[in-house]
Amino acid sequence: MLSRQFVRENPETVREALEKKGVDVDLDHILEVDEEWRELKAEGDDLRHERNEVSAKIGDLKQAGEEEEAQEAIERSQELKERLQEVESRADELESELEAALLRLPQIPDDSVPVGTDESENVERRRELYEDRHELPDDVVPHYDLGEELEILDFQRGAKVSGEGFYFLKGDGARLEHALIQFMLDVHREQGYQDVFPPIPVNSQSMEGTGQFPKFTEDAYRVEGRNDEEYEDDDLWLLPTAEVPVTNLHRDEILLDEDLPLKYQAYSPNFRQEAGEHGTETRGIVRVHQFNKVELVNFVPPEESYDRFEELVGEAESVLDRLGLPYRILEMCTGDLGFTQAKKYDIEVWAPGDDMPEGPDAGGRWLEVSSVSNFEAFQARRAGIQYREEHHEAAEHLHTLNGSGVAVPRVMVAILEYYQNEDGTVTVPEPLRPYMGGQAVIEGHESVGEAALGSDD
Repeated sequence: MLSRQFVRENPETVREALEKKGVDVDLDHILEVDEEWRELKAEGDDLRHERNEVSAKIGDLKQAGEEEEAQEAIERSQELKERLQEVESRADELESELEAALLRLPQIPDDSVPVGTDESENVERRRELYEDRHELPDDVVPHYDLGEELEILDFQRGAKVSGEGFYFLKGDGARLEHALIQFMLDVHREQGYQDVFPPIPVNSQSMEGTGQFPKFTEDAYRVEGRNDEEYEDDDLWLLPTAEVPVTNLHRDEILLDEDLPLKYQAYSPNFRQEAGEHGTETRGIVRVHQFNKVELVNFVPPEESYDRFEELVGEAESVLDRLGLPYRILEMCTGDLGFTQAKKYDIEVWAPGDDMPEGPDAGGRWLEVSSVSNFEAFQARRAGIQYREEHHEAAEHLHTLNGSGVAVPRVMVAILEYYQNEDGTVTVPEPLRPYMGGQAVIEGHESVGEAALGSDD
């Protein structure tokens, strides 16, 4: 959230951010509301001052026997009271309107962010492990076919139980998922992260605190009611990312400089209604309604946030380094930067199973597995998270950052496709084997049931 003072003093900067991020907000109206609100606040101060002066005179006039003047003062005091009530009521209305409008203004991009209109103008910063990738089978089987052949992925039964966009992991598939989660948590503990196990439902106020609301209500899973209905602060939603509860862990709190930086990691299932268009690009477990990931959330002093941002990128990508999976680092341009971010890098893993137009020359495709973001004070201002360097000093808003460490299903896709063998088995990356009882190869399981699902027999 941008402060009203910043918006008031830097309207052209805000207007430019609206244009760069493609956000349609009537900034002129916001400025008009702010101006009227400030005029009313000033008038209210003048009215209170005059009323106090008049009230102080009434007793003196009565004591001096000047009854007519005292009555005039009483009447004037009543007029001032009535006008003050009108002014305060209107000011309160404008205050609510202004706060709601400010929630719809996006973060200002950092000056270092490349200017562009959409994702086609994002900038690839570097590739890792890609030039040293190992030799693959002649025909890499896409994860969705391989997973069903090995009986470790079941899309039909997932759809039967919960609907499209949900799936079952079975046998070694489930073991691999658990192994990935525990491996990631251990990696980030080594990096100094403290574990947090958050609640799964979060309230509307928490969603507003991190910037999901009011802009993205249509993508969330509401516990009760319809998404297009008005919501209250305490209405519950299934979390779309652990960023929401972990950032709000310190909502409306003042931390001390000695507490910072705070580094939290949280595993959680995540729920999102938006699942993209159907087709090869989203087939399988690339874009689903429920998925697991480990989220990294940082609270830092403002002067440290961009150094911490670069370190956070390294902490997230270390998971892929250790797993030996080729990946690249992509910097978002202004047109593809999210609503809340001042700067963002995506980490994209290489999955060789499906050739895509935007994929590399060697074929396959890039899959985003982590978005590392610096929100500066945007989230902290919305959520009321402050810190002070010394107990006697004024508090100020700290900076928040986060990144996925990393999204599990897409890493699963990369493993199934990059580590598959000619015989249809999958080699388990060495760092994961201790979490799977020493198992080195996924050979699959026998199918269950006397007839294929969906058969008329």
